[in-house]
Amino acid sequence: MAAENSKQFWKRSAKLPGSFIKERSKVNSVPLKSKKASSFHEFARNTSDAWDIGDDEEDGFSSPPFQTLNSKVALATAAQVLENHSKLRVKPERSQSTTSDVPASYQVIKSSSDAQLSRNSSDTCLRNPLHKQQSLPLRPIIPLVARISDQNASGAPPMTVREKTRLEKFRQLLSSHNTDLDELRKWSWPGVPREVRPVTWRLLSGYLPANTERRKLTLQRKREEYFGFIEQYYDSRNEEHHQDTYRQIHIDIPRTNPLIPLFQQPLVQEIFERILFIWAIRHPASGYVQGINDLVTPFFVVFLSEYVEEDVENFDVTNLSQDMLRSIEADSFWCMSKLLDGIQDNYTFAQPGIQKKVKALEELVSRIDEQVHSHFRRYEVEYLQFAFRWMNNLLMRELPLRCTIRLWDTYQSEPEGFSHFHLYVCAAFLIKWRKEILDEEDFQGLLMLLQNLPTIHWGNEEIGLLLAEAYRLKYMFADAPNHYRR
Repeated sequence: MAAENSKQFWKRSAKLPGSFIKERSKVNSVPLKSKKASSFHEFARNTSDAWDIGDDEEDGFSSPPFQTLNSKVALATAAQVLENHSKLRVKPERSQSTTSDVPASYQVIKSSSDAQLSRNSSDTCLRNPLHKQQSLPLRPIIPLVARISDQNASGAPPMTVREKTRLEKFRQLLSSHNTDLDELRKWSWPGVPREVRPVTWRLLSGYLPANTERRKLTLQRKREEYFGFIEQYYDSRNEEHHQDTYRQIHIDIPRTNPLIPLFQQPLVQEIFERILFIWAIRHPASGYVQGINDLVTPFFVVFLSEYVEEDVENFDVTNLSQDMLRSIEADSFWCMSKLLDGIQDNYTFAQPGIQKKVKALEELVSRIDEQVHSHFRRYEVEYLQFAFRWMNNLLMRELPLRCTIRLWDTYQSEPEGFSHFHLYVCAAFLIKWRKEILDEEDFQGLLMLLQNLPTIHWGNEEIGLLLAEAYRLKYMFADAPNHYRR
């Protein structure tokens, strides 16, 4: 009954915003001319969501006192509605109108991997200005234009003479009969060239042997072993004692980098489900914990780039062969497993590893920047409120994915990079924003800042400076832990 009254209200209200003017008459309604109705339908389709005409579609358009609609007024009003509506949008939406209707300021530069979706550079997506996106809470939004493979967000040339020299050095190291892993770590610390990153990461993570003759057989054996786990264990996801684990994985995977189309493809999500489920049941001490799903993505992207020359964020993985996909999946599993072996106490019951690291971060910051530390205490900000995520996700929610990949070049080169050096990176990362932190003078403002730090345009240069400062802190405090204890 209430629904019927509501419907009648919309029918009889002549001055509601977004509704077509219409009144009931005691006499039979006189429909508009078919030409007007057709024209209005066409106009409504072009303007898409300018207003909703759903209630009126059942009866046709009838309005005795207003049989004609001033087209100039309607067009002017609709244009104003659309302009105001676009300013209020906070989520990117696919435009329903033609490209001539989209303002030039909203055009998005597409990667070369998007060519199969659109061969005309004038095709665009309707998106928000970046300042609108940065104001949102919870987590930074990474637009597609912030491409994974960008060499430097500051606009440096993609390949300098120095970088070519470094690439040649990497190739020499990797092709030698027995790769010198210490030398490889030294060269990898400032960043690994994209062309050799997949094999370098396999070596640095301990997945591949240094001896070149053994690598092919090792890869074949480990990949077969992983798919043996799939055959042995994956069907058990439907068993009652694994239901909770599988359900949580199934919920978390669509949330993994939701604005990068690569990770929203069903085939990619199936791969992630298998990787995470197999890891969870083979590590019962911790099982699956939210946050582990993020740790698969850098490995997946790096190993995918071995088969894809263009930017991968829009790449359709169904274009790859089954053997290629199996190799990427197995290698991602084993390298993620190697990483988690060093930080598994982060994910066991009560996550003691993370709690210890957050406490160590608090002590370290209190020694290196007393003003920032006192500012947190004054406004009752606890380090656990923002730094738990920094430790749990290894800063992946704070940085664009391309920056995480660069950061992990160094983490895999550092002794205990993910477990120990990460502490100093977090400290350097926090102090990087000291001015912005000190400018905030209330609890809510500080928490909103710390959970939405503006790193959306960061690239290799910014990560390089962050790592240099982290190394300086490590040099000063790592061998003298009492320096950061009160």
